[in-house]
Amino acid sequence: MNGSSTSMPLFSAHALEPIQTGRACWQQLSFSLHKGDRLGLVAPSGAGKTLLLRALAQLDPLRSGELCCRGASPGKLGMTQWRAMVMLVAQRCAVTPGTVEDNLRLPLQWRQHRHQASWQRATIVAWLEALGRTSDFLGWDAEQLSGGEQQVLNLLRALQLQPVVLLLDECTASLDPSTCRAMETLLLRWLSETERACVFTSHDPDQIERFCNRVLALP
Repeated sequence: MNGSSTSMPLFSAHALEPIQTGRACWQQLSFSLHKGDRLGLVAPSGAGKTLLLRALAQLDPLRSGELCCRGASPGKLGMTQWRAMVMLVAQRCAVTPGTVEDNLRLPLQWRQHRHQASWQRATIVAWLEALGRTSDFLGWDAEQLSGGEQQVLNLLRALQLQPVVLLLDECTASLDPSTCRAMETLLLRWLSETERACVFTSHDPDQIERFCNRVLALP
């Protein structure tokens, strides 16, 4: 792993071990994230990249190890608040009936997000324009979106919730090359706005090299 910093990390993981799933996987894994970090996970298929991201978000249990975000553990924050701060963006997007705007507004009503995020139409429209889309996209039927369009929705839905750490699991895999590059630029700008970081997976090694400033190779 390269590009470390001596400042207090935003996020740290120490000596993580998964509950075994009958396959070889990472053990005693430790790393930290600082402001602006874009940590790329590099590993063979089946080595547990998604398992690690889910464990960091506390969606899957760990056998042992310690996690800390802004000086607090999951136990101290509670699972609801932890997952609001350390947010997984999966490759496949779950949508509910209604428009894209309906789907963007929905999580803003949840208790854990009410006091840290609100509907900002102008911001969403600016993000869409950065991705080559117009505000008309907000009125589209979310259930009729293509795979790439769903990934746009999925990413914007996460960005507006302002997590501290984004866990991005193949989040641009269905985007065309132009939109993929535009999304990378948008993510870079979003990360630079305040103390934020991300962990990133991709099957495209060129994208890892282009977008990430640090790399963690899983065994």
